[in-house]
Amino acid sequence: MEETKHAITYAGKSIPFHLIYSKRKSMEIVVYPDGSVSVKAPLGTDENLIEHRLHKRARWILRQIRYFAQFEPRTPQRRFVGGESHLYLGRKYRLKITRSEIEGVLLKHGFFHINVADNKPEHVAKLLEHWYRRRADVYFSQVLGECWLRFQNKGVDKPTLKIRIMKTRWGSLSRKGGMTLNLQLIKAPRECIEYVVIHELCHLLHSNHGKAFYDLLERSLPDWIARKKKLEMALC
Repeated sequence: MEETKHAITYAGKSIPFHLIYSKRKSMEIVVYPDGSVSVKAPLGTDENLIEHRLHKRARWILRQIRYFAQFEPRTPQRRFVGGESHLYLGRKYRLKITRSEIEGVLLKHGFFHINVADNKPEHVAKLLEHWYRRRADVYFSQVLGECWLRFQNKGVDKPTLKIRIMKTRWGSLSRKGGMTLNLQLIKAPRECIEYVVIHELCHLLHSNHGKAFYDLLERSLPDWIARKKKLEMALC
């Protein structure tokens, strides 16, 4: 898979984008919550055709970038100090940091109680990330198991689950049937996690975002648009 950086100009505005060639049948244009643009194209696609497609979708791309930009002030840079609020399953909890030789994180009475031998922000951040990851291992597996009931009779195999931090995606599905979920999803409400899981499960039957994919998504989760918007507002 080859990725390069490019840009087009539309109405006097530059639109940078990442061009990714891969073994796929159709071209896809994606605008991510951070405002970045990605074009995924079949191997050998002429760059002039790609730029032509981008110019046709330029108004939509700029509209999406503006939409995501309105949420930027919602998530200030985390400092990992006492009193700061952090999310878990859509709710905010404040940090209570205590110096202790026995380190650990406990969620209780509306607070993250964090015991640390070294209260430097980077160490607090690592402890909290480890706590999120342990919770995500259990919670995401549970959600996948429940969502899988809608797909178990569709002639596809249940995907294996991986969790990692991703900068531009909430989830992905590999060609071998492995589902990867963004660790940051553990901060979102359950209905948002379900949306991402079902979105990726739909890719077991339809690899691209064509009409058949969205028809299946609509049948599997009729309120997916509302859930998608809630996710964007919660974590973007």
